[in-house]
Amino acid sequence: MAEQESTTERRAKLEECYKRLLDCDEKNEMIAEINAALAVPAPVGSPGTLELLGKRYRTQSKSAEEVTVKVDQVATSGLPEVWMGKSGVAASEVVQAAARAARQMAEALQKGGNALLSLSDAVEDAQKLDETGRGQLREALSILGAEDGFFDNMVDTDEEEDAIWRAGTVACAGADKMRSAARSADDAARTAARDLNKFASEARAGKMHTSGLSAADKLALADTAGPYGPAEMNELLSANDLERSGRYMEKMSARDRAAFDKMLADSKTPQERAYLVKALAAGYDLNAVSEFQGKIHGKDPAWLQRHLTPVTTAADSMDNEGRAKDGRNNNTDDQAFNGERWSQDGNTCVPSSTVSARAMVDPVYALGLTGGPSGQEDDPEAFRDRLGDEQQRVHDEGDGNYDYDFPFSRHPDGMDNDGKTTVVDKEISPHTGAKYDFQETRSADARRDVLPDIEKSVAEGKPVPIGVEGYNKDDERSGHAMMIIGQEGDMLQVYNPWGTTTWVSEDDFVNGRMDKASDNRMPDAYAVHLPAD
Repeated sequence: MAEQESTTERRAKLEECYKRLLDCDEKNEMIAEINAALAVPAPVGSPGTLELLGKRYRTQSKSAEEVTVKVDQVATSGLPEVWMGKSGVAASEVVQAAARAARQMAEALQKGGNALLSLSDAVEDAQKLDETGRGQLREALSILGAEDGFFDNMVDTDEEEDAIWRAGTVACAGADKMRSAARSADDAARTAARDLNKFASEARAGKMHTSGLSAADKLALADTAGPYGPAEMNELLSANDLERSGRYMEKMSARDRAAFDKMLADSKTPQERAYLVKALAAGYDLNAVSEFQGKIHGKDPAWLQRHLTPVTTAADSMDNEGRAKDGRNNNTDDQAFNGERWSQDGNTCVPSSTVSARAMVDPVYALGLTGGPSGQEDDPEAFRDRLGDEQQRVHDEGDGNYDYDFPFSRHPDGMDNDGKTTVVDKEISPHTGAKYDFQETRSADARRDVLPDIEKSVAEGKPVPIGVEGYNKDDERSGHAMMIIGQEGDMLQVYNPWGTTTWVSEDDFVNGRMDKASDNRMPDAYAVHLPAD
């Protein structure tokens, strides 16, 4: 069976058919273009089935809201610390986590239902509009009649020219309706996919498939966040972390599992416990996790967040505060360790964004950079030196370019996309389990088509490298590497290795406004590296 075309592919084909019909004034050519448009499949989907599912989700959300009220009552009533889970989780932690999970479940069911109902309406409207357009194209064919033969095409009578003009007017109107229908169906499908993927990724406790922890333990781990910033935007364990750590726990021997369970139970805070699980998810064996525990044991949550989490998302980070003169967002957050940014040294945007992205998914590596060999340092200057050394190492690992200042020195001078693929696969992939595929996105359609995959990846906790570029009036190119690291609704969180994060919209990404995350030299996202499933 032939592979079904994507909504974006259908949209692009109809846009091209419409443009060609606008310029078409020859009968046989017009007939060919009309048939090409009619050959593009209509929007697919069953509005009735989608509506039924959407209503069912919304009904279930009401039941979840009732659970939320009851759990909230328990969470706010005060609990004695008389019960501990297998990993040392106290009853109060579990109930608070359950309350938040219940609220998230109710919200996910309500919004998921709304997404499906919106998709149902959009598909139904698109199918009706598409069929109206097809009717006009068929009417245009009837006006034109059969194709002209070789001699028929040599001279058109006034009557024939009038028929071609009338048919062209009707055909353009029909193709316009079909392309509008395809646009609506494509936008609705991507919006629904984005929202439903996000809700699925937020059901993180269910990703941890291991028999050694109770449901309460998993719930509390999935709920753990750093002390600064909104909890829902600063959770320590991604869906991917929980899935990988559960898989590794299941593979442990009974002896190793008992030792790991003891580490969790001995943790002084929920955050310490979560970072141990994150280290396991990053692929470290029990000995390495035990060594890591020795360095972080007993540290308070603020120390842990400062040393182990390179990016913290502030409550006001998504506020629209306009743009600076150079095109970048005014609302950008510095990401720093004790005042020293997680930023690049020289022209090392690829290795620098890669180093920082690895630190986001690998707390053992992050601690080596911030805390040094002992893990206990708190010195921003020493951090800067270690970060620069790592950027240089990864630059060489990707066979990066150099600018030579003969005879005394050389300086890193960028890296090509082959080198970028090499370093993200060597530095990030082992700690997320996903190798990266390079994909060019040099058109709005290409960027639109790749958005659902980007959003699914970052929702699961897998950073997505992107390349941005632009050309000045002399056709001189500027390029830069950044990372998409988060998603909320139609907004994408971007880490810039200048040491900042900011948010851009899906529309910004698609339509060449990525200068909001960099500056006006580089508005276009020309390539992404997508984590493969």
